[in-house]
Amino acid sequence: MAAKGDLLYAWTTDSGLAKKAECGGAVTALLKYALETKMVDAIVAVRKGYDIYDAVPVAITDPKDLDQTAGSLHCGTLLMSTFIKDYLDGAKKMKIGVVVKGCDLMGLLEEAKRNDVDMNNIITIGVNCGGSVNPTVARKMIKAKYGVDPDKVHKEEIDKGQFIIEYEGGHKGISVDELEEEGFGRRSNCRRCKYKVPRQADLACGNWGVIGEKAGKATFVEVCSDKGADLVSKAAAAKKIEVEPAAQKGIEIRAKVEGAMLKLGDKWRKHDFTALGANLWDVINTETSRCIKCYSCIEKCPVCSPTAFEGREESLMVRRGVLPADPMFHLRRFAHISDSCINCGQCEELCPMEIPLALFSHAIRVEADNAFLPKLGKSDYTN
Repeated sequence: MAAKGDLLYAWTTDSGLAKKAECGGAVTALLKYALETKMVDAIVAVRKGYDIYDAVPVAITDPKDLDQTAGSLHCGTLLMSTFIKDYLDGAKKMKIGVVVKGCDLMGLLEEAKRNDVDMNNIITIGVNCGGSVNPTVARKMIKAKYGVDPDKVHKEEIDKGQFIIEYEGGHKGISVDELEEEGFGRRSNCRRCKYKVPRQADLACGNWGVIGEKAGKATFVEVCSDKGADLVSKAAAAKKIEVEPAAQKGIEIRAKVEGAMLKLGDKWRKHDFTALGANLWDVINTETSRCIKCYSCIEKCPVCSPTAFEGREESLMVRRGVLPADPMFHLRRFAHISDSCINCGQCEELCPMEIPLALFSHAIRVEADNAFLPKLGKSDYTN
């Protein structure tokens, strides 16, 4: 029987799934078991669309279809919390299982605070995340740095500090640091993120810390809640997965990898925030002068609820139909999310004018956290 706090290695007993999935297929096996036994009504996951640069969110109700979601897509920059809120009624009328990165989980928790999702109806399986890559940037990067036609690439992964591609004719890896120094690599918000192991999920899974003969053949599973313990226990009892205690050396290695990622996040925060200088609001005013008021930054933000935002209404400070948008349009949005920005990058990713909105929101959030959280004795997501 698994219990909250357990650190385990787990792998699927389905040989066919093991060939398709990564790290032993434990995550997919757990999700399939939850769906087969009606612990959940649907599984929310991501599958490959047209190619590896096209990540498609799906809600799966047939366990046989789960195999198509096995593996990872680092060039998928979706936010699963928004998908659940907008298209599945916030799990208020159905039970859902979902694989989440740190930002996905933070989005769900923030939406729960606003009663937009019901966390009682959601089983979350967190995966350790080193970051994602904008699909357009990925295609340019593969062509320029790897000398490979991006259409010939059929698989990619981030492992041991490298972005690795497999393509017709071979495979190649380049240091993520080297790629990012030249303006490629992970999205800027991912570089600054410090929520690498989402322990507020029911289970925190990944490949960090799996060593020896189990390396590449098992998943590291940290049991973070009673709900997660129940799922692992029942799946193991049903022979859908096999489990064993994680190796102590593996636990230590996992901690070192996480520590290295946190230091890298600090490095990029210092780099990005210092570049803003002391005149943050002057920079914001200049950059946002390109705004065409398309509302993407509001409508796709898990924190900024349009019903609570007054930008669409006529006022003395935000004039309807005026471009560029009045400065108060942006000040209101920043104020609205200043204490709860999760650094998911959706606002910046979707901005047609390429305004670094995520950078601004994150800088404001971190400054507020540094000023108030230590005094209040509270901890945060450390996003």
